[in-house]
Amino acid sequence: MTTSRIKMFNELFSELEDCNEEEQKQKIEEMNGLMEEMDEKELISVIIKELFNRILKMIEEKKLTMGNAILLLKHMGYCKALKKIMTLFFERSSLNKRFKKMIIDENEKKEGKDEKLMADLCECIFLISHLFLTLPKELYGICVPCLLNVALKKEKDEETQKEVEMALFAFSCISRYYQIEKELYLKEITEIIKYHQEHHNLTRLAYQSAWKFLMDRLLQESSLEDTIVNELHFEREARREVEELSKGVDWKKKEEEMGETERKAMDIISRWFGPIGYYFYSCHLWNEEYVELISRIVDLFRASRDNHSEISEQCINLFAEITKNKAIQNGSLLKSGVVDLFLEEMAQRTLNGVSVQKWKEFICALSKSLKEKANEENSEAVLKKTNRQIFDKLEEEGYEDAIISIQKIKHFSFRVFDLGSSLNISDCFIII
Repeated sequence: MTTSRIKMFNELFSELEDCNEEEQKQKIEEMNGLMEEMDEKELISVIIKELFNRILKMIEEKKLTMGNAILLLKHMGYCKALKKIMTLFFERSSLNKRFKKMIIDENEKKEGKDEKLMADLCECIFLISHLFLTLPKELYGICVPCLLNVALKKEKDEETQKEVEMALFAFSCISRYYQIEKELYLKEITEIIKYHQEHHNLTRLAYQSAWKFLMDRLLQESSLEDTIVNELHFEREARREVEELSKGVDWKKKEEEMGETERKAMDIISRWFGPIGYYFYSCHLWNEEYVELISRIVDLFRASRDNHSEISEQCINLFAEITKNKAIQNGSLLKSGVVDLFLEEMAQRTLNGVSVQKWKEFICALSKSLKEKANEENSEAVLKKTNRQIFDKLEEEGYEDAIISIQKIKHFSFRVFDLGSSLNISDCFIII
């Protein structure tokens, strides 16, 4: 079937230049359907430099209309970004340069500016470039407002929702390491998120994409904290989205047994880990909703640990990140159930090396957090009391057994995964 999909895609592509515009569109829709069915390996085999060169040549020779080229390329980028495929063929192609020039030329027109064409070209570039998106500052200044204008559409019909989803998904591909002036996006992205919270007009992927873009900016712009925490209520929204998406998944099934709807829900859940992780890494305004969000991640771990290791390992990564956040009170770690979950996991004798390493990172991060907070002058007595509660809980409910469990398999797992920290896990919990 793999060979068949690739072969069919290439055959359809080779037939495009001999078709009229309507026939081209029909074949491209078939190609788009094939790309949706392809796995990462298959998609990589068709998104190659030669493909982009041929598309450009066909456009220049008027054998492929620009509208149909965009129809193919936009969906290609959408599938590439969804599957998180990393290739640089488009970025190094002449087609990429041509599209960038077209955007600039269109923007410079005094009259008759084609906003839809500009948005389509921006989406193609952002989506196909994905993790390697780099643009001149001038182009960000054109593309960001252009995509936001599309994303601000508020109609609930399916066609508009798809347009908005594509624009926001493309928007979310802007690197978190690229700083964009707040004046270009903050008012609009805040309006988009607030409007959805009240009217539920976005798809789940579109809503997650809006948050991803905003949380990526937080890494560079700490002044966004107040908007994210107190105005847009990230913790509440992330908790609700993860909770509702989880209800749509039968976690007892293995991934290959799941239907398309369940797989899509899992994919969006996985995508929420990025914004949540950036949030705990970058945001230091305490909010009581922290506990509920962490509790939902604990629930998600329990649901996914048997059949979906990728999700459960992402959960453990978040637990380690959470303990590093100085705004989180130690008592909240008890309330959220993370400490109970750690003990529950360490009681297992079947943990693999990756899981042990990730739990080791969590407990060492927790130990460091407890020590640091116990030494703070202003609330030393209160914190020591909380730390003692955590320590007593670990001793009472099996911490020593947990140490033994880790040490039994540490020689394999830590030899492979440890990056230099102490192998003596019992040293991690000298707290008081």
